[in-house]
Amino acid sequence: MKTIDSIPTSKIQRASKLVTTGAKIGVNYLKYYGDKFTKSELEAKENLNKNNAEDIYNGLQQLKGSALKVAQMLSMEKSVLPRAYVEKFSLSQFSVPPLSPALVVKTFKNYFGKDPSHIYDKFDTVSVNAASIGQVHKAEKDGKKLAIKIQYPGIADSITSDLSMVKPIAVKMFNIRGKDSDRYFKEVESKLVEETDYVLEVAQSKAIVAACKHIPNLNFPNYYSELSSDRIITMDWMNGLHLSEFKTSDQNISNKLAQALWDFYMFQIHTLKKVHADPHPGNFLVSPENQLIVIDFGCMKTIPLSFYTPYFELAKPACINDPVIFEKKLFELEILREDDSPEELDFFRAMFHEMLSLFTQPFHEEEFDFSDDGFFGNISDLGSKYMKSSELKNMNGNRGSKHFIYINRTFFGLYNLMHDLQGKDIKINNYKNL
Repeated sequence: MKTIDSIPTSKIQRASKLVTTGAKIGVNYLKYYGDKFTKSELEAKENLNKNNAEDIYNGLQQLKGSALKVAQMLSMEKSVLPRAYVEKFSLSQFSVPPLSPALVVKTFKNYFGKDPSHIYDKFDTVSVNAASIGQVHKAEKDGKKLAIKIQYPGIADSITSDLSMVKPIAVKMFNIRGKDSDRYFKEVESKLVEETDYVLEVAQSKAIVAACKHIPNLNFPNYYSELSSDRIITMDWMNGLHLSEFKTSDQNISNKLAQALWDFYMFQIHTLKKVHADPHPGNFLVSPENQLIVIDFGCMKTIPLSFYTPYFELAKPACINDPVIFEKKLFELEILREDDSPEELDFFRAMFHEMLSLFTQPFHEEEFDFSDDGFFGNISDLGSKYMKSSELKNMNGNRGSKHFIYINRTFFGLYNLMHDLQGKDIKINNYKNL
């Protein structure tokens, strides 16, 4: 794979890269309008999506950092984005062009004050995995195989400027109005800043490992604080395949892995009230012994009780089926607003009733079949319905607690992983018995 010798770090450099990408998209639209004369609308649109996805991804992978992280987050929205975008953006999870060996050594010395060869007995300057914020290298010390995660240079300093460039697009896309709309962007910014703090990540990793090590068929690396810094993490090297690469025809293995993944998330959410909020395939491995390995704890979301209680009460059939209680919870979670018009109240009551009646179905059963294509097809259809809704586009999108951003992201990602694993007969409340 081609390597990168430099990353744009200044606001002007990064903005220029986005402008260049925008120009390419403009050319793609010109091609699209030409294709409509010689191809069907469907074929022309597929070509447009494919070309746009490739050009956007190629631009973001050169920027890395929060810009590429946005692509990674979007790749989890399988029910919303066109397939071309999902397929291309999914590469940001663990397969992007890495830093060149020379830049790796330079970056390591800047972060740690020493050449990696002075710290480890062996250090491979060629990356084995590269993602949005950092890349991973193999190393050895005292006979132990290690994984070294190195953060890309300048990433932490560019988060605020990157989001300021994205904000006007997001405001227009989601029709976010109102003086308090900044809370959503501040929530994303704070999480991205946390993800660049590797001292915090090591501390979070150790805490989660200690709290969740009792869960069957789940494994974690050890983390080494003395060989880590605010931009470098040293952990055990774990053998395994990324979830997106893992395939099995053995339903028992699928069920075992899916149950471990579900138990891991339910225990965090309901017991710890703090959850791994980045459930994409690049953060999980399957070991040769068919155990699930969790390898990244950069994005952790604390769930305040004031949000947790009404959020999970909304999942109960008794709440969904009682219009008075249902509306009360929607106000508690800021989905409905005191300044909503009667039309907005009617629309969002109906929309969230339809969405929650479907999305909470796993919590209405003792066991659930996550291999059910019908269930996921219904989620996809519902997502498409509201993405195309002209009525929704004209309404104020500034609604919902800021905590929805990462909690909903967690559940969408978890559901997708459970479906990818084809888990059947998953015990929903099994975490209580562990």
